[in-house]
Amino acid sequence: MTYKIVIPGELPDLNTIIAESKRGRGKWQPYNEIKQANTIKVAWIAKSKIKKKLNKIDLEITWICKNRRKDKDNIMAGTKFILDGLVAAGVIENDGWKQIGDISHKFKVDKHNPRVEVEIREA
Repeated sequence: MTYKIVIPGELPDLNTIIAESKRGRGKWQPYNEIKQANTIKVAWIAKSKIKKKLNKIDLEITWICKNRRKDKDNIMAGTKFILDGLVAAGVIENDGWKQIGDISHKFKVDKHNPRVEVEIREA
């Protein structure tokens, strides 16, 4: 079975995460705030769409960005928030090798409606 969740807007990229960590001058609080906010955002969306616990999943993540200014590898750092959100929502037990199969990424641009579309397939 395949499930789809759509996360509005863009998730923080790696450069943003690093900048926030530096802002904290060695403290984890700024990063933790970003992580918690985005994990909760994904968890709420996942809970509303997926009502059962899945054993092992494959993911196809389509990053629909507002422009092409960010490198794709920086954008993909948001995968952390997606996986942690699925765990927080109770969709998967953990985000280790036992629960996560393949992850593929696609990239598109929509300057009027940036979002992240995640297709979740039971493996």
